[in-house]
Amino acid sequence: MPFVKQVKNKAYYKRYQTKYRRRREGKTDYYARKRLVTQAKNKYNSPKYRLVVRITNKDIITQVIYAKIQGDVVLAAAYAHELPRYGIKHGLTNWAAAYATGLLLARRVLQKLGLDEKYEGQTEVDGEKFEVEPLEDGPRPFTAYLDIGLRRTTTGARIFGALKGAADGGIRVPHSASRFPGWDGKELDAELLRGYIFGRHVADYMEYLQEEDDEAYKRQFASYIEDEIEPDDLEEVYEKAHEAIRENPASEKKERAPMTQEQKDKLKRYRKQRLNLKQRKDRVKQKKEAFLKKLGQDEE
Repeated sequence: MPFVKQVKNKAYYKRYQTKYRRRREGKTDYYARKRLVTQAKNKYNSPKYRLVVRITNKDIITQVIYAKIQGDVVLAAAYAHELPRYGIKHGLTNWAAAYATGLLLARRVLQKLGLDEKYEGQTEVDGEKFEVEPLEDGPRPFTAYLDIGLRRTTTGARIFGALKGAADGGIRVPHSASRFPGWDGKELDAELLRGYIFGRHVADYMEYLQEEDDEAYKRQFASYIEDEIEPDDLEEVYEKAHEAIRENPASEKKERAPMTQEQKDKLKRYRKQRLNLKQRKDRVKQKKEAFLKKLGQDEE
């Protein structure tokens, strides 16, 4: 048998260091997290806020989070599944919905901190790059840094829709315009970006399908047709939603109905109450008596 070099020798295993659990699961990029969480020492215990954006198949999650020794603390959160409250009932994971979710989070955070009247953000959306300027005689703007997790930073990605919404909502998020739709390598096409904010790209696709493949249009946009939403109506839907978000960004708590007796009994069935020492001894005693009684009957 030819000589085979043993790559993983004793020294390898002795020096092996197990990676963090969330790295082993492929959930956290610790190289990025270290830089997002570490605060300058001269700022003492001031929290360093992150604008966390996560996109799933059916939802967009935006949160403002800061790290503590005990773990991360969520200051506020906004979800795309809240948008139907504001009139956006369809396409809850597209670029326009990402923008609206970011806007909702920004207004909610600023309302919670009492800064919503001082920092209104970009009230007239024109697609131009917007960054919050600090007031001369007031508190500084709320600052958060974009945390995209394991997502790729491709130009036009929806995570930057949420970033744009948060920036227009009044949060200071350091960024450049180079990842927004409409960036050509040198400058930003503000009109194209505005179109994405108001769902113009969705309307264009709806019009294309209406002309080219009516069956595909009826299948793909069935819920739009049911609610009588035409391609030309989309911009108005998003405009009204942005106004409604600014008017009342507070989260709505769902009131839970009290449990019925039947539901409580069902829970008791699965959750057995723990016996104390006296009850356990008594149970053993009863088992012994039952066993001896049965033994006596068998002998007879």
